[in-house]
Amino acid sequence: MSLFLAVDAGGTKTDYLVADDTSVLARVRGGTIKRMRANAETTAQNLEQALAELAAVSGISMQSITRTCIGTAGETVPLVVDWLRDSFGKHVSGGLILLGDVEIALDAAFPGQPGVVVLAGTGSNVAARDGNGVVTTAGGWGPALADQGSGHRIGLEALRALFLSIDEERPTRLLAAVLQLWHLGSVEEIVAFANTIPAPDFSQLAKGVLRVAQEGDAVAQAVLEKEGADLAYLACLLIARMRKSPSHASLVPPLAFTGSIMENVLPVRSALVAAVDREYPGIATLDGVVDPIAGALWRARRGY
Repeated sequence: MSLFLAVDAGGTKTDYLVADDTSVLARVRGGTIKRMRANAETTAQNLEQALAELAAVSGISMQSITRTCIGTAGETVPLVVDWLRDSFGKHVSGGLILLGDVEIALDAAFPGQPGVVVLAGTGSNVAARDGNGVVTTAGGWGPALADQGSGHRIGLEALRALFLSIDEERPTRLLAAVLQLWHLGSVEEIVAFANTIPAPDFSQLAKGVLRVAQEGDAVAQAVLEKEGADLAYLACLLIARMRKSPSHASLVPPLAFTGSIMENVLPVRSALVAAVDREYPGIATLDGVVDPIAGALWRARRGY
């Protein structure tokens, strides 16, 4: 019997799933194993703990695994790739397939088929696959360069909107939300904290931005709508890129979503869908969010 390990390595958490040819046998969640997000000691400890828990829950030794597929951001970064290959090689038997997180999300939504997937959580990325199986992406350049619609970007842009509102003498509930979430006591303390080096985790503010937007705060609502529109722009870029091929000139691929922002911050998703639909009326969208680890399992079972 063949046994497969699927891994979705996120920025703050990592999901692990062990399965045979037909059934999922066990699933666990651990801390991040992305070397761009944590040091070698922390990632090694997180990996070892999660694999031990998975073996205990499933009753399966990691030395019995036929093949592993890992989906991760930064799959072209040597620091990420080298660490993953070395670490999994020490603890897990069998072959290893290393893919981008957007690629396993595409496989979860559209196994081997054309489509576009928008990933927005702590970071963001947009990926498309055409009818020839060619995958192309837009965004995904990290928090300093891109990450449209992500938790990081929502928090950062909300702070910028807050301070513009202060200059405009325009009231907004964002001030109270930021003070509460960051446990600060004044505008001056926000300025000092937001400008520290290294920077604070701006994604912590996303839930507060959503809350005050739902309460009717126009400044927060505008931030979320803008982030959704920015993600839509990337999705439309990819659709237009796909349609440059004569064989795909009329293709309007379906749209899928994954990540905590796409699941929980509905104003961003709604603005995204509305903007794409204006460009490509009637585009099909999948309900809910896809589970990327299902795509990693699909790949592990097939061996490519």
